[in-house]
Amino acid sequence: MPTDTAAELLALFAAAGDSWVSGEAISRRIGVSRTAVWKHVEALRALGYQVEAAPRKGYRLIARPDLLTPEEVSAGLTTRRLGRVIEYRETVGSTNDLAKDLARKGVPEGLLVLADQQTAGKGRLGRSWLTPPGAAIAMSLVLRPALPPHEAPRITLAAAVAVTEAVRDMTGLPAGIKWPNDVQLEGRKLCGILTEMEAELDRVAFVVLGIGVNVGLRREQMSPALRETATSLALEGAIGVRRAVLVQAILSRFEQAYDDLLAGRFPQVLSRWRSLSVTLGRPVRVHGLGGQVTLEGVAQDVDDDGALLVRDADGCLHRVLSGEVSLRPA
Repeated sequence: MPTDTAAELLALFAAAGDSWVSGEAISRRIGVSRTAVWKHVEALRALGYQVEAAPRKGYRLIARPDLLTPEEVSAGLTTRRLGRVIEYRETVGSTNDLAKDLARKGVPEGLLVLADQQTAGKGRLGRSWLTPPGAAIAMSLVLRPALPPHEAPRITLAAAVAVTEAVRDMTGLPAGIKWPNDVQLEGRKLCGILTEMEAELDRVAFVVLGIGVNVGLRREQMSPALRETATSLALEGAIGVRRAVLVQAILSRFEQAYDDLLAGRFPQVLSRWRSLSVTLGRPVRVHGLGGQVTLEGVAQDVDDDGALLVRDADGCLHRVLSGEVSLRPA
C-alpha cells in the first residue's frame, strides 16, 4: 500500500496527466530530496505503477496497477459523500463484519470498507462468498438512512440497479437483476449484494451494504459447486477492467439512487429495477430455507417493499419476501 508521501506523488502524477513532472517540482512539492524522489518512484514501481523517467524532463505515470487502495479509488471519484472515507485491508475476514464494527463506533455515513482478499465473506441465506486476491471487488458501505426499518430493503434494490448499470456502462455486457439482488450475465451470477441492518422499532441505526463483484476471477478460482452457476467480467469477455474504476462507477450510480430513495423518489428507482430485471414475466420456482419448492408461478412485479409478486396456476397472487428464486424455461 502506498505511503503518505507516495500518495502525494501519485496525486501529482494524476494532476499532470500525460505531461512530465520534473524532479525539482516533485522535491519542492512533497518536501523531500531529489534522491528521495527517486526512491519513492522505485517504491511505486514495486507496487506495479509504470513510471517513465527521462533526463531534463522528469517523470510521468504511464500505467496504474489494478489495486483497490484508497489512493486508486479516490482518484477520479465523483461522489459527494459515499466513499470519501475509506478503510482498506489487504486481507479481511468479511468487509461487512468490519463495516458493522466501525458503524457501531460511530463512523460517518458513506464510509467505505475495501479489501483485496476476503476469506470469510457472507452471501444471502448463510452462504459463503470468498474473494481471491486481485480477482474481485469486496466492498461494504456504512449508511445511516432516515428511513423506517420496513423501508430499508429498498436500499438493496437501489444497489442492484447501481451495480447493473455500472457494469453495462463500463463493459457493454447485458447484465441483469435476478430477484432480489443477484446481478447476472447470461444466467450466471456475477455479483452478490448483502444488506445488514441494526435498528430500533421505529428508526434505523445503520445499514451495511455489502457488494461483491467477480471481475477477473478465473473458473479454476471458483469452488467446484459454483463453476456452473457463477461467472466474472473476464470470463464474459470484459478483459482488463480496473476494479477501482468499477468501484467509482458503482458508488456514483448508487449515490444517485440512494438520494432518490431518501427524497421520496423510490418509484423512479423501482422503475429502473424493473427495466433491468431478468425475473419479471418469467416462470419461477420459490425455494424455502431447506431448498424445498414452496411456490411455482409467474413473476408479475415487485412492490414498494421489494417483495416479489408471483401469480400461481390458479390465478392467486402471492407476495414473496424471502427465499431463493430460480428461473424456469418459458
